[in-house]
Amino acid sequence: MGRRREEHDPDRFLQLRGDHFHYRRRVPKEVRHLDERGEFVRRALDATERVKARTARDIHEAADNALWASLMLGENPKAARARYSQAIKRAESLGFVYRPLAEILVAEPLDTILQRIESTIGEPAKSTSVDAAGGAVARPDDRISDALKLYFDEIARDEIRSKSPDQKKRWKAKRQMSVDVFISLVDDKPIGEITRDDARVVHKYWLDRIAPQTGRADRSASTGNRNMGNLRTLYADYYRHLGFPEQKNPFADLSFSDKSKRSRPPFPTDWIRDKIFAPGALATLNEQARGIVLAFAETGARPSELANLHAGVINLDHDVPHISVEPRDDPDDPREIKTASSVRKVPLVGVALEVFKRHPNGFPRYKDREASLSGLLNKHFKSQGLFPTDDHTVYSLRHSFEDRMKNGRLDEELRRMLMGHRIDRPKYGEGGDMRMWREELMRIVLPFDPSIV
Repeated sequence: MGRRREEHDPDRFLQLRGDHFHYRRRVPKEVRHLDERGEFVRRALDATERVKARTARDIHEAADNALWASLMLGENPKAARARYSQAIKRAESLGFVYRPLAEILVAEPLDTILQRIESTIGEPAKSTSVDAAGGAVARPDDRISDALKLYFDEIARDEIRSKSPDQKKRWKAKRQMSVDVFISLVDDKPIGEITRDDARVVHKYWLDRIAPQTGRADRSASTGNRNMGNLRTLYADYYRHLGFPEQKNPFADLSFSDKSKRSRPPFPTDWIRDKIFAPGALATLNEQARGIVLAFAETGARPSELANLHAGVINLDHDVPHISVEPRDDPDDPREIKTASSVRKVPLVGVALEVFKRHPNGFPRYKDREASLSGLLNKHFKSQGLFPTDDHTVYSLRHSFEDRMKNGRLDEELRRMLMGHRIDRPKYGEGGDMRMWREELMRIVLPFDPSIV
């Protein structure tokens, strides 16, 4: 009965000290061990008039009711997010920007606070309108591991919808690694408690690997920048998703100078002709992996692009046989292309044409398995002595193709188009131009023994 009478007392939880009113309230026993404020909650209300004190009290009362209800329910992060999102929408419907109570009291003038309260006159003390206008719903504070899961499941869902299963797996793995490093160095903290000092701990970890004071670096600046960028994006997108895009980002402006980017060296043309195209050099590779290597050398198309071609984009019956590098739009079998400029047509000449005559349906063994393909090819090249130096990888064949076009004095825009690089004017047309592209490529075509296909 005492609690019921208290709820109807117009001066409940008010205490007059001198000329000013204070809010004083006992924390329920059920949640006292979870509320860090102790047995009592005490706040100065900055009010000398009883009417204003009561309205300010109502805001604090609603906030504490919401907090203690959440503590008693053991509210999970998903439920807290849903409740918070509902409060934001309700506040907007009342004509206010939703802010938690502490921010309202600090950031808004008294007139605005009173307007918030007046908008809920007649509403029950525990209504959603009172909670929304009074900022009584605390921001959800997922741990960074849960924030990443939310990022994967909801925030970035539209970004990854067109990726293939393997592309999604690798995209998620990179961001998971960034968060795992943070957790190992700092803790699986609530994301709202991450500080600038926490971010600097992670920055120093990568700095020590990129630019150690002694010894050799074991990571590149681009790796460090990618990992810091993943954390920065996660933090920003999480709060943007909650409706707070202005939230200060502790990972902002923490990056590494990348002035000494390493470029893979190209294979010399005579090395490709005499070593890689030598009969027997690729003989122990399976037929599809061998076909990809040979087509790679003569088209410059990325191995991942070649591995995911299919019959519909391998055009052998056209006036100019060619492949079309383009995304897969099938909702049951999607795949992204690296950039918009990567969508292109590449004429087939030399060994590449012979490869696709043998593989008119592409290379299904390596569809969406480019990581496996890359590992196999690099292992084979290393074991067979097909790398001129330790700095070479199979991907160096792409740089060789570009160099051969430069040395052959092919037009710069044609080179950029065939490589899938951005150009600053409309792309070449098709039809007659395709014949011209083939003629240009025939000037740099590599001789080959048919037995290597």
